[in-house]
Amino acid sequence: MRVLVVEDEEPLAEAVARGLRREGMAVDVAFNGDDAHEKATITRYDVVVLDRDLPGMSGDTLCEEIVGSGELTRILMLTASGTVEDRVDGLSLGADDYLAKPFAFAELIARVRALARRSTPATPPVLQAGDVRLDPARRTVVRDSGPIELTRKEFGVLEVLLSAAGSVVSSEELLERVWDEHADPFTTTVRVTVMTLRKKLGEPGIIETVVGSGYRVPEADQDVTVTGN
Repeated sequence: MRVLVVEDEEPLAEAVARGLRREGMAVDVAFNGDDAHEKATITRYDVVVLDRDLPGMSGDTLCEEIVGSGELTRILMLTASGTVEDRVDGLSLGADDYLAKPFAFAELIARVRALARRSTPATPPVLQAGDVRLDPARRTVVRDSGPIELTRKEFGVLEVLLSAAGSVVSSEELLERVWDEHADPFTTTVRVTVMTLRKKLGEPGIIETVVGSGYRVPEADQDVTVTGN
C-alpha cells in the first residue's frame, strides 16, 4: 500500500509516517501543497492523508486536483476543526473521509486501511494461493506447516502478487507499490526480496518469474513454472 502524508507540521507528519510504516505501508511525505501536487502527479497513491491548511497550494485545491485526475486514490482529510459544516465542506470537495485533530492513531490506521480497500478492485479479506494464506488486517502469513515470519517488504511484495490474481507484476510496479520514494530504482532490492521471500515460503514454490516481465503467483487454473530469482 502506498500512502502520501501531506502535513505542514513536520513533527506530526513524520510521526504519522513512522506509524504507518510500522504497519507495513510505503509512505511518502510532503510539507506543502505544491510538493504534494508534484508527488501525486508522478506516483499513484492508494491513500492521501491530507491536511486542509497548507502553505502553497491549499489542501482544498489539492483535493480537487486529485479527484479530477480520475485516479482511484482515496483522500482522508485532516483538519483542526471538527464542526459538521467543515466535514460537509471537505467531503463536498471529493474527500472520501474526514478526521479532526487531535485524533487517535489507531483510528487513523483503521480509516487508511478502509480507504485503501476502496482504491483497488475488491479483494477477499484473506488472500490465498495453494496452502499459503495472507491476512492483510492481521498482518499474518501462514502455510499448512505453520506461521511464516516476513519482513514488512516481503509481506508487501507477497500481498501485491496475491492481489494481482494471477497477473504479472513488474519489478518497477513492485518497487512503486511496496517501497517509498527513497528507493533506488537501479538496485536489485526487488529481486533480492523475492529471493528471500521464496526461501521463507518454502516448497512447493508459488512465485513464478516471467522472464522480461516480472513476477506472478498463478491461480489454480494456471501452470506454475518457478524459474530463476
